[in-house]
Formats: sequence, C-alpha cells, structure tokens
Amino acid sequence: MAEIMPHWLTKQADLAPDQTAIELGDGTVYTFLELKEKSQTFARKLRILGVHKGSKVGILSDNHIDMVIAIHALTYLEAVAVMLNTRLTEQELDYQLNDAGVELVLAQNHDRKLHAKIQSFSEVWKLNEQPGDLCTEIDLDAMFTIIYTSGTTGFPKGVVHSYGNHWWSAVGSMLNLGLSKQDKWLAVLPIFHVSGLSILLRSVIYGIPVYLLEKYDKQSFHEALMTKGVTIASVVTMMVRDLINQLGDNRYPETVRCLLLGGGPAPESLLEEAKARQMPVFQSYGMTETSSQIVTLSPVKALEKIGSSGKPLFPAQLKINAPDGQVGEIYVKGPMVTKGYFNNEQATNKALIDGWLATGDLGYTDREGFLYVVDRRKDLIISGGENIYPTEVENVLSSMEGVQEVGVVGKADDKWGQVPVAFAVTEHPNVSTDDILAFAKKHLAGYKVPKDIYFLDRLPRNASNKLVRSKLQDFLS
Repeated sequence: MAEIMPHWLTKQADLAPDQTAIELGDGTVYTFLELKEKSQTFARKLRILGVHKGSKVGILSDNHIDMVIAIHALTYLEAVAVMLNTRLTEQELDYQLNDAGVELVLAQNHDRKLHAKIQSFSEVWKLNEQPGDLCTEIDLDAMFTIIYTSGTTGFPKGVVHSYGNHWWSAVGSMLNLGLSKQDKWLAVLPIFHVSGLSILLRSVIYGIPVYLLEKYDKQSFHEALMTKGVTIASVVTMMVRDLINQLGDNRYPETVRCLLLGGGPAPESLLEEAKARQMPVFQSYGMTETSSQIVTLSPVKALEKIGSSGKPLFPAQLKINAPDGQVGEIYVKGPMVTKGYFNNEQATNKALIDGWLATGDLGYTDREGFLYVVDRRKDLIISGGENIYPTEVENVLSSMEGVQEVGVVGKADDKWGQVPVAFAVTEHPNVSTDDILAFAKKHLAGYKVPKDIYFLDRLPRNASNKLVRSKLQDFLS
C-alpha cells in the first residue's frame, strides 16, 4: 500500500508562509509561500511543453533560484528530474539523456547542442500557463530523481531516488544534528549532486532557510559563515582547507554549529587543525545511492572520534563483511538507500542483496561501532568532492588513435585531495602529452582530464591480465 503525505512545499507554505526558504548572495529572499507560488506557475508553463506525470526532464544548471523552482515544479506535475552535471561534455550528457529517455532539458543557459530539446529557464517563464490541477500529495514510493554516478565499467548508472529516499535522508540527518529555530543551511555544493540537492529538500521538510551561493568562491563562502547567520554548511575537504586559511587567527561565530564534511575521507592532520581552531567539522559517509549521508559523526563525539565517519543515521544500518575490527567491504541498509539503477537490472542485482547495498568501499568499525573508512572504492579518485572512475577515463583515452592502452590512478594533491594521472602505451613515439590532453579535454569533463601523462612500454598486469594499479602508484612514489 502506497505511503501518501501532503505535498511538502505546499504544506510548508501553509505552516510558515512568511518564513524565508531561499536567501541569495545578493540579498534577495524568497519565502516558502513565494517559492510555492512560483513553482506552481512554472509547473503550469511546463505543461505547455508536454511535461506530464512520469516525464523524464533533465535539469542542467549551476546553483540558481530558477533551478530550485524548476525542481519543485516537476514535483507538482509528478515528473522525474534527471539531474545533469554542468561540467560534463555534450557526449557525456547525451549518454545520460539517452539512457534515461529524457525528451526535454531545462537549462540555465541555452549554449549546449544536445540530442534532447533544450529550453532555458527564461524561455519557460515567457510561456503561457496551461490551467489544471496540480499534485497535492506525494507518494513516497514514486520516482522523484535520477542522478548518474560513474560506473566501474566506464558507463554511468542512473541512481533512482524515490520521494521516500529523500524524505528519510532528511529525517535521519535531523535526528542526528537536531533542529534549531535559528538554523540556516549554507549551500554551495552543486544541486545537481545529491549532496547539494538534499540541502534543498531538508529546507522544505524542516522549514529552514537555505543561503544559496551559485558557485564556490572561498571568500564568499567564508564571509557567509562569518556574517550571514549561517548555522550549518555542507563542505568537502578542499573547502575545509580553504576555510582554515581564510580564518587565520579568527574564530567562526558560535552560531556556526556544524560543517558537515563529505566527499571522501579527510586527512587526520586537517581535522586536528580544524579542531584546534574550534571549527565544528563533522565527518560523514554517503554516496549517490544513499541519497546523501547515511553515516555521520554526532555532535557529542565530533572531537573525540576524529577520523571516524560516525554511526549510521537513526533509520539506517551498517555492517562490514569481515570480523570485528578488521577491514572489509562496507554494506548499508535503510529507507534512504536507492531501490536500484534506472533500466539496469544487472547493476541493481549486483549492488543490492536482501536490501543491503554493497558499497565497494572498505572500512572497519571500532569497539563502540564507529565507522572508519579506509578507502573509497579501491580505484575511485575523489578530486575536490567529484568522483572520478579510472575506467571511464581509460576507456576514453584508449579510443584515441595511436594510443594502445591506458592506466589511470589518483595522485595526492594539496588543493584537490587527489587528481587523476594517466600512464599510456602508444603505438609510435609521435603521440605527445599535448595530443592526449587535447583529446581528453574534448571528450571528458575538466575535472576528469589527467593532470600528467606518463609513457610506459607496457602496463603492469597480473596473471589474469588485469591492470595492477598499485604498481602504477609505485611509479609515482
């Protein structure tokens, strides 16, 4: 039997119509009532474009108020939002659009040539409204979003999130962090990532303001924490390092109660430095498949358990497929975990076993049950909070004429945490570093482009002919 609840934005607009929902960097404020009305207007305009229940609609935008409105508008039409990373190439975007069956893309800018029809937000605003009833209730089992995550096979997989996944993610987070009437969440992580999107949904479910920045700028981010009454911010390792440098000998206001750290394990030395500056950094662990965080360090243990990601959120479970205290694969379970990948039964069956998600990540728990993540998927490179799968980069570079084979690994980087580097075997010496980089820039998002190219006579392989990445890492050291 379906679980039904009132439409969450309509409900919040009724409960707290004058409460701030979104505050922009230029001082513009939207209340929950204004956000609801604008989202409903936008929904009626989308009807003119043929958007209806079950439609897959791409959202291609950096953080922008129109993006927020468009996402809520799709909920009023019971359409599915396919969140698209603006940093991807047209080739990468077209793969996702085709895979999800997207017919319409709503974009901040109309500057991409894609196989799907594109309408900019400004073009939609100029359309007439098509009257008719809008959705008044939410079915928690219904599909809400599809967000693509890079696959270990080199082909991205569309993670399906239901309304219930997002609801329970928000509830689990609140039960851990608590809720204060003074709360204001600083959002600069991209909304096209689940970590950014989840902030918007928590805002509507909790009834708290979001201070929305369009793009990350370390000075603007620092000033928002210092002067805008922000209480919580979502961050990645690179941002914590920037904040420490910006802070100098100062301290953040006591109203800043949580810097929620995701996007991969952080160096313990960095966490100790943050602790010394009284920065409330709480490590968390999550992935696209878990609708954002699923394990988070609670406020009471944040300083005592530095290096730990914490314990599973209240509705979630965690297990390690190894004896107590030993490193093994991390498995998680809970109502925020996806039911599977869009149109990909094989990947779904491989990842989900009796409701447990095999993360592919390695970790262990201490005697008190606190999780320590040892490695984010053996081969995964996390650069500035962005996931890069080596296989995806290898597949692209190997398709270049004159390149026989390629191996890609992560190299430690002070600014980004890690950056990808490639080892190439070429058919003739005329293939240069510049040639490979030019090819990479044409076919890959900027953050996936290797920062260095090393040339080898052959790649290290084992008896099964599998690439031995650890030996590539040895070349770096």
